[in-house]
Amino acid sequence: MPHARTADGTRIAFQVGGVGQPLVLLAGQSNNHHWWDPVRADFEASYRTITLDWRGTGDSDKPDEVYSTPGFADDVVAVLDALGLPAAHIYGTSMGGRVAQWIAINHPDRLQALVLGCTSPGAKHGYERSQEIRRALADPARTDRVLLDLMYTPAWLAANPGPYPVLGDTTMPAYAKRRHLVASNKHDAWDGLPTITAPTLILHGSDDIFSPAANAQLLADRIPRARAELIAGARHAYFHEFHSVAGPLVLDFLRTQDRP
Repeated sequence: MPHARTADGTRIAFQVGGVGQPLVLLAGQSNNHHWWDPVRADFEASYRTITLDWRGTGDSDKPDEVYSTPGFADDVVAVLDALGLPAAHIYGTSMGGRVAQWIAINHPDRLQALVLGCTSPGAKHGYERSQEIRRALADPARTDRVLLDLMYTPAWLAANPGPYPVLGDTTMPAYAKRRHLVASNKHDAWDGLPTITAPTLILHGSDDIFSPAANAQLLADRIPRARAELIAGARHAYFHEFHSVAGPLVLDFLRTQDRP
């Protein structure tokens, strides 16, 4: 598996598939590139998809040091450099959407268009999940079941027994999971959002309470010329359960931003 090397020497594993203009797909907190496995094919007929394993996950290095969403953004840029790509479309979901915000803010020349999914500007200014949800997720005996209920509708879960690629990388060391949690919790891109110049589409499930759906319009109001779309009935993993709706929305948006 190929790796990019960051400025601090960390090796970041990445994966490439499909043909066409480059589209980087960014996974959620404590997950690796398998987050995108169920829907990657939706994009690969039109785009060269690029995923990566966050530091601390998958086949990337796992240094026990401070992680941050701006730092993860620098890791994504290192992957673009390794591939010789001056710019790409960026689609980030959940924590990946937080990282994508920093790519747009700190590396505006490296992206053509931005898609933010089921994400927020950070706890200080965004809408956060309830304390009841936080307590439920803190119970190791219940974590996976609680996560599944937050990710998918009951009807979909009943019809799809798994496996589910969004429950986290089980190979992660405990310290890396803690580092990811702190990085996501400390995310605050509020002041930089108005400087984003990339065309931006924001997607969110209307029934998402893991990252409350009100964050979609909050981001759209903060980012110049951004547009928000709510996917009716969807929860946090809208991009998977409702891929027949979300995929075309993303593809139609990206095609209007493709470079000749």
